[in-house]
Amino acid sequence: MSPLMQSTNIAARMGRWSARHRKTAIFGWLAFVVASVVLGGMVGTKTIDQNDINVGEARTADHIIRDAGFKLDRQMEYVLVQSSTRTATDPTFRSVVGQAITKLNSFPKVTELRSPFAKGNEGQVSEDGHAVLIQFSPEGTYDETAAYIDEITAGTEQVQTSNPGFTVVQAGSASTGKALDEMFGSQLARAGMISIPITLVILMLVFGSLVGALIPLGLALTAVMATMGLVAFPSQIVPMDEAISEVILLIGLAVGVDYSLFYIRRERDERRAGRSESAALEAAAATSGRAVLISGFTVMIAMAGMFFSGDKTFMSFAIGTMMVVAVAMVGSLTVLPAMLSWLGDRVDKVRIPFVSRLKRDDGQGRMWGVVLGVVLRKPLVSAIAATAVLVVLALPAINLRTSQSGLEAMPKSLKEVQDYNKVQDAFPGGATPAIVAIKGDVSDPELLAAVRELKRKALVSGKALDPIYTETSPNGNVLRVAIPLVGGGTDATSNDALGTLRNEILPATVGTVAGVEYAVTGDTAASKDWSEKMKSSAPLVFIFVLSFAFVLLLVSFRSIVIPIKAILMNLLSVAAAYGLLVAVFQWGWGSNLLDFQENGGIASWLPMFLFVILFGLSMDYHVFILSRVKEYFDRGMSTEQAVEKGIRSTAGVVSSAAVVMVFVFGVFALMPIIDMKEMGIGLAAAVLIDATIVRAVLLPATMKLLGEWNWYLPMWLEWLPTLEHERSVDGPVIDSEPARAAA
Repeated sequence: MSPLMQSTNIAARMGRWSARHRKTAIFGWLAFVVASVVLGGMVGTKTIDQNDINVGEARTADHIIRDAGFKLDRQMEYVLVQSSTRTATDPTFRSVVGQAITKLNSFPKVTELRSPFAKGNEGQVSEDGHAVLIQFSPEGTYDETAAYIDEITAGTEQVQTSNPGFTVVQAGSASTGKALDEMFGSQLARAGMISIPITLVILMLVFGSLVGALIPLGLALTAVMATMGLVAFPSQIVPMDEAISEVILLIGLAVGVDYSLFYIRRERDERRAGRSESAALEAAAATSGRAVLISGFTVMIAMAGMFFSGDKTFMSFAIGTMMVVAVAMVGSLTVLPAMLSWLGDRVDKVRIPFVSRLKRDDGQGRMWGVVLGVVLRKPLVSAIAATAVLVVLALPAINLRTSQSGLEAMPKSLKEVQDYNKVQDAFPGGATPAIVAIKGDVSDPELLAAVRELKRKALVSGKALDPIYTETSPNGNVLRVAIPLVGGGTDATSNDALGTLRNEILPATVGTVAGVEYAVTGDTAASKDWSEKMKSSAPLVFIFVLSFAFVLLLVSFRSIVIPIKAILMNLLSVAAAYGLLVAVFQWGWGSNLLDFQENGGIASWLPMFLFVILFGLSMDYHVFILSRVKEYFDRGMSTEQAVEKGIRSTAGVVSSAAVVMVFVFGVFALMPIIDMKEMGIGLAAAVLIDATIVRAVLLPATMKLLGEWNWYLPMWLEWLPTLEHERSVDGPVIDSEPARAAA
């Protein structure tokens, strides 16, 4: 009787059903994908309201402003007029400013225009007099403004063309924001499109045939398509981030290809061992299918950790990634065995010339066979050496600092970024001021005097700059004070200025008025509060992921040593990735090679994101390898024999899966945005480290050293269910090595 027929695990039962009802499974999967896309399109994916995304004090200020009738989505634009030789008192200079104002006034959707020469707007003239700032608010929300802002920008460019001796540029939330959104969206789409053909080429090299390569890619892409449709349903409760499609593609492509590789390579291995087509498929379903099931749930648990961040973006990422992993897992256990049952040995059709000569008949990697031989002969030396390398790589992580990337992280070649920087250089902080929301009786003389003192103290402190604006809300009970801060907006200088404003200046002025409520928002405040929120929630995320991964591995392998060792190895792997990120990006070692300007830290969202993604993906390999080792151990081999055979037999597929992931993630390093470079390099480096140093050296070395202790389970945990691996078709041990009992 074959392994699958003996098996009662759910993966085997699903595989058996699919093989017997392959038309139902295949067409059912296609119908599911189509229905998901169609229904998801009908429902529509609800995205996060960018006006309600802040946390902490910034969120409190946003709500004060919104409830008072202010438009949270009000766009602000700035036109800089500058001359290196003339000042604002020069008639020619004033004429150019007049031309710009006239041009802006010709657009009916330009509102709240502030001339630098109007009374009370003296702060819109630079200290040296060589630059002035014209401020206006384009009518409508960001989306509405983005539809026509190019017309206004073109008008500003006309003034520049007519006055070549002056600098006349426009920047702001609408014009600069639209350009960055378009660039970011096109780059993400480009990365996604590049990753697909790269994946196909690698899979063709792995399988040596076009048909074999198309199956994993097809399964991954259909899982991604289905998830992009299905995510519309939970988005009605938990709105999705605008980048959710790219995240789903990134993770879906990685796990979808991985799971298919695990399954197909096992089926091919069984065929090479002489099994019939049906017996080979049954063995793959009972073994690799079970590993896919365990791995899928482990990855989903890791992704679920993002719920504990309390951040809307991370929560949407958690939902999207969990869904695509679940869909890919179900597809691997249903439609994949149906496809393999239908194709049989035709999976090797359309051979790739010369590739077959590079592959071993047993599917085992030559290089890893040599490495494993050395590791098993000298396990203690190998374990110490591998651990030392990982610790050295991780050491820079001690100095890890986070920073919220501003426009300094954007490519300087973009004209809109250049124009923004010109405005920022002439009027630091003017384009992204701190916003103080003050709720109280705005007609109270004491409050008005406190606001005047707030402006004075802010300027005297050296932490704030002109122009400072004050507006009264439509309902008449809230003041909104815009205070430009020194620094770049999200750097240490700006954060220090924000701290002075919040902790010293405001309590000494507005805070002395009874019955007044106040809070600070703006880009600097939002960045600072978000970073603080992530620091406080990170321990919860780590504890949740590690605890549930421990429990799942404990139940799956009935060993307390296996989960402890797996968690420690994965933590070492993640720490090494953090260390590389610090060296390459925070210290700037890779700035020339990767073409970026370091900003003194790592993107504040990245450490938590990397942890949950890397922990989940690294468990893919760990579960797959250990499942094979446990399978051989349960069939009678000694631990040493099981480790050697298990790792040798999985080396090729693990290496192949790692190469796919490294290239898919590495594509993001080509993007011009430093956050994306950090994500791509971090993920690619971690996968590479995990698949080589950890899985090929540290794992077998420690398993050899621990011997039978690998499977230790305390007596008080003997009640855990036993999930045995089935025996092979031809007997208790697939290969001819002596059984453990006879060793």
